[in-house]
Amino acid sequence: MAEDRAAAGVLEITRLLPATPEAVFAAWTDPAALSRWISPRGTASVTLDLRVGGRFEIIMKGEERELSYTGEYREIEPPYRLAFTWQSEYTGPDQTLVTVSLQPKGNQTELTLTHESLPPDQVESHRGGWSLIIEKLLGHLTSPNSRTV
Repeated sequence: MAEDRAAAGVLEITRLLPATPEAVFAAWTDPAALSRWISPRGTASVTLDLRVGGRFEIIMKGEERELSYTGEYREIEPPYRLAFTWQSEYTGPDQTLVTVSLQPKGNQTELTLTHESLPPDQVESHRGGWSLIIEKLLGHLTSPNSRTV
């Protein structure tokens, strides 16, 4: 089943996080927080206009290069859902769609990230990138310096 979705350009990652949906949603929507964990390797600068139709730009800075990721917010439903387009040199000329769904599970949150319309040859590399990003999000949420809601 996962292989069929990958062939169709879709990846899905689910992870249980030790924070409330409000705290996780805030980490996705506050540019200062987002810049601390959105780059799988290295740092990032983030600008965003958090409204439906608003745009964002994330510049991930690694050891040897900078990569720009841009998109537009399609859905903003605090604190449970965020959907946005995602475009970079790796996604090709067409827009892809990322949906972040957050469900409370006791005192934790189940995060499901779905990335659709990827070129099929980019699904696994994006799965690796998003997995590293979610690990950094986990570190951010458990850091004593992170803001909790």
